[in-house]
Amino acid sequence: MSAEREIAARVLELVRRAAGPDAQAEVLVTHAESALTRFANSFIHQNVAETDTGVHLRLHVDGRTATGSGSRVDADGLAGLVERTRAAARLAPPDPAWAGLTAPTPVPSGPAVDEGTAFASPDERAERVRAFVDAVEGLEAAGYCRTGYRAAAFANSAGHSATGRAAEAAMDGIARTGGADGMARHGADRLADLDGAVLGARAAAKARAAADPIELPPGHYEVVLEPAAVADLLQNLAWYGFNGKRYAERQSFAEPGATQFDAAVTVVDDPLHACTLPFDLEGTPRRALPLVEAGVTRAVVHDRRGAAEAGAASTGHGMPGGSTFGPIPQNLRLLPADAAHTDAGRVAAGPVSAGLTGAVGDPDTAALVAGMERGLLVSDFWYTRVLDPKQLVVTGLTRNGVWLVEDGVPTRAVRDFRFTESYPRALGPGRVLGLGRTPVRQPGRVEGSWSEAPALRLSSWHFTGGASG
Repeated sequence: MSAEREIAARVLELVRRAAGPDAQAEVLVTHAESALTRFANSFIHQNVAETDTGVHLRLHVDGRTATGSGSRVDADGLAGLVERTRAAARLAPPDPAWAGLTAPTPVPSGPAVDEGTAFASPDERAERVRAFVDAVEGLEAAGYCRTGYRAAAFANSAGHSATGRAAEAAMDGIARTGGADGMARHGADRLADLDGAVLGARAAAKARAAADPIELPPGHYEVVLEPAAVADLLQNLAWYGFNGKRYAERQSFAEPGATQFDAAVTVVDDPLHACTLPFDLEGTPRRALPLVEAGVTRAVVHDRRGAAEAGAASTGHGMPGGSTFGPIPQNLRLLPADAAHTDAGRVAAGPVSAGLTGAVGDPDTAALVAGMERGLLVSDFWYTRVLDPKQLVVTGLTRNGVWLVEDGVPTRAVRDFRFTESYPRALGPGRVLGLGRTPVRQPGRVEGSWSEAPALRLSSWHFTGGASG
């Protein structure tokens, strides 16, 4: 029996003794090891590591529900957690919407954990950093390389239990020349799959291609968005659109069964596509869930409480804080192009003007750019904020490189823009002109979250001003 599973069993026994056999309890125990190597001015300036064990308890007794958490796993610490949660339940209001516990259910094992990534050394992360810095060839470099490992065990008083392990690695770096930045980032199941030299060379090429930008007027432009920018689209669609709580509160654009997106758009929440835990906070098995199929919105995600209120089943999206902000799909994939149906499969990459070969970055992006008569190539978005959650109108800034494309060729670097755009409308019927065929995984803000998408060509994106306003 794993240490996490043993702790979960001990907590359930303490609940039974303190609250009686009729109490309903669920316990999630997680052990996490996270390490980060950060660099700036082309030197490593920080190497940190954290090891943490957490216990999350939810208790339903006498018709009332309370949650508690702690990090102490000794006898006194676990007893204190149970007592605090029991005391909170006595003070809680009645909970007639309690959805009950997850019944004993088979849980998939999930992808195998790469042990070298789970327990990577600082030297192994530093090797990627050195390769990145060497590859920028004298430009200023900054960023990070991180690795993470999690082991978890779930158990409840209905007899359901599950265990899982996960590991991941990510690298994110910029190269800078003068006032121009170039970026490259990648997430993977294995540290061995992160090539610092490739990422550094890509960031440096983009930085050099972004020098001496011109200013263009605001307006609607055709765009090619690289995978980093597409990741922002997916993240906001996840938080504000496919969130079952927001949908129930009529604060989501989602209309399951309606054609809300272009036929080229298929989005799947697919946690087991990568090395992530195979169950959620409530012990519900995680699985691939189509959210959009060929342009048709198919689903929003639920935890157990939201699913019961909606007359549906949990989709495996119970998470800490979900009662406040709702369940969120954290592993979205925008499926790449079918070569028979998109411009990306029909167009060959054209020539690129001298000095701007680094702008397009890769053949996948170049193929999309080659089909554009006049528009913009955008590397990345940042500081995005929602103005209208119902229509998912978002404002934000470009960064790390924008280029004017004329007759399929990047001709000039462009100063950063502010934009204001409805993400669902931008991806709507007839608006997706091409998808790349090579998806790239982008690391999320928290461990276990990521998105995966190819480059994306859209007929219109609304730029409302320069970066200063």
